[in-house]
Amino acid sequence: MKKNHLSRILRIFLVLSSSILTAQQYNRISNSQSDFWNKVQFGGGLGLSIGSGYTDISVAPSAIYNVNQYFAVGLGAQYTYAKQNNFYSSNLYGGSLITLFNPIREIQLSAELEQLRVNVSGIGNNNFTNNFWNTGLFLGAGYRSGNATIGARYNVLFKDNKGAYSDAFMPFVRFYF
Repeated sequence: MKKNHLSRILRIFLVLSSSILTAQQYNRISNSQSDFWNKVQFGGGLGLSIGSGYTDISVAPSAIYNVNQYFAVGLGAQYTYAKQNNFYSSNLYGGSLITLFNPIREIQLSAELEQLRVNVSGIGNNNFTNNFWNTGLFLGAGYRSGNATIGARYNVLFKDNKGAYSDAFMPFVRFYF
């Protein structure tokens, strides 16, 4: 009888302890998932340039994961439509890998590897098409205040007259929430 009683207590103890361990493991997984999403920020940039016969519209959403207070990594996407009346229209789309480093709260250093598909078509008497892939490696620095960073970046892979951009140097404004 004592053996049977001891056996029951042991079984109850095992069931309770395994339930507690399972609950702790579930709680650890739940906390790690919420910790992950607490470190994710969404943002990016929007661009609009309109002037005598020229239109340029850009949408560039991105998401970053803050590894710690100094370092973040992320992914971005980009779409740009540009048109110059009676000359050309173009569509650019692609993605990027982003790294951000904040040595101090106000300074942000960045590296971004970008891959774009560029489709350009001539308009009117300019009958041409040019479709190609463009790779850029941008190194940048900016001043950060709250959720916004303003700065400049430089494409170290830039080649004159061979690519999506007319200049290697580009100003930027970045927002992450």
